[in-house]
Amino acid sequence: MESTRTQVERQSEQLDRLMCEVRRQLARGTAPDVRRILDWLRRQTHAHVALVAHDVHVVEAATPDFPRAVLRPLAELLARLSDGRLATAVTHTGGLHVRCEALGFQRPHPVLVAAGRQEPSPETVALLAHTGSVLTLLRQAGESDRIRRNYQAKARQLRFAVLQALLTGQPTLARRMTVGAVPPLLEAGRLRLYLLHCPPGERDRIALAHQDPSGYHGADLLVHCPVFHEHLICLLAEESEESEEAEIAVEAQGGLAATLRRLVHSDPRFALGISGAHPLESTAGAYGQATHALAAARPTPERMAFYHGRTPLEGILLPRESALVWAHGLLHPLRSIPATSAEVTRLAVNLSRSAVARLLGLSRNTVSAHLRKAEQALDEDLLDVQVRADVHLALALTGCGAAPVPQTVDLPPHLDDLLGNERAAAWARTVLRPLDDRHRRTLQAWIEANTDAQRAARRAGVSRNTVRAHLRAAEGVLGLDLLTGGTGVHDVVHALRIADMHGI
Repeated sequence: MESTRTQVERQSEQLDRLMCEVRRQLARGTAPDVRRILDWLRRQTHAHVALVAHDVHVVEAATPDFPRAVLRPLAELLARLSDGRLATAVTHTGGLHVRCEALGFQRPHPVLVAAGRQEPSPETVALLAHTGSVLTLLRQAGESDRIRRNYQAKARQLRFAVLQALLTGQPTLARRMTVGAVPPLLEAGRLRLYLLHCPPGERDRIALAHQDPSGYHGADLLVHCPVFHEHLICLLAEESEESEEAEIAVEAQGGLAATLRRLVHSDPRFALGISGAHPLESTAGAYGQATHALAAARPTPERMAFYHGRTPLEGILLPRESALVWAHGLLHPLRSIPATSAEVTRLAVNLSRSAVARLLGLSRNTVSAHLRKAEQALDEDLLDVQVRADVHLALALTGCGAAPVPQTVDLPPHLDDLLGNERAAAWARTVLRPLDDRHRRTLQAWIEANTDAQRAARRAGVSRNTVRAHLRAAEGVLGLDLLTGGTGVHDVVHALRIADMHGI
């Protein structure tokens, strides 16, 4: 009786240890460590153990001393176990007692093989069976986790593809890509873009917390920014009619909008920039506004800001016909380069080359090669901030080719001729007015140094850290994004140019 009790206690202790290992592996959330289970089983039973995959010639995992030579004469037996004709088999080969068990419910089955000098005891047979069941559950859990991760990765890719289509002004393309499961956002008339700055690890948590079974986020869409790993791009369907103040419309919203505001309010690591309401085809404009709003938000105690826009330079401030002639004249050479090179160029005037590479999934060298074609066609250096500002303005004026091409492109007017009017001067005053003299001098030196902070520091007679601190302060008061290479830099380039022309 005492011996029986001891055996039961030992078996119970073994199973407890086995379950502890199972809980440990499940808690890790990674692929099951089959080898660790087999090593434990070896210590308990003194048998050599292996897990043979459905291809009977492949050992998925084994204890270090497993005699693989025994598998060759067992090939036919293992095949019968793998295809489900047998569940368990016992044999003797090479002086070893061998026990094989097919695992799982789906064919082909992996096979657990135990080989030892002595015939296994009933307790060993029971422990082998328990271990086989545990391995089956762990493998199923690992497969389910792999499927879940793959689904999440595909959902993220699809959301990013939808964002890309919207950023290029093609909501119809976004609907085609999601046919059968069109996100509710694409049925909305307008959207508002929230740009959330947060620790990179928080993006997954926030996106998963609000994800629905379709892989979207209810009426909204959360997309990981591929360029800035601290940014979560939040596209929120705009339900209310446009109001005079963005704050009124946003404060009236609950749901995800309210959740994002609470996150910023409760955690100093977060900041939020909020665009105005835009039609779906103007998502790129909403993104630009949110970027500027985020730059203005980060230095403030609230860490949240709405975009308070000014009339863009390419809007009603320039003489329309002459501006189009100038813009098409500048961009006309790009018609001679491949469409991909032209698209890379369009992105590169607003983003760094490494950012464009991450956005398009290209190498930085490939991006540089495309840009060399554009530079050769334009006969300009796209690393020059003045050139990038001019190309950006021309693209904005032409709507990336949407505007009709004027017939006269041979002798376009000079940009200075277009910027010489009083409306442009008033625009420049509005842009630069919030700057004090010190920050304006630093900004001027930075632009003249081609946005190189070290060169600007030498030019201004201050340290590089001082230059960056002044630029951060300028971002806050101007409400423009300067340090990530966005369109805010272009506005400053043109404003300073106009100010110099008019003596402002």
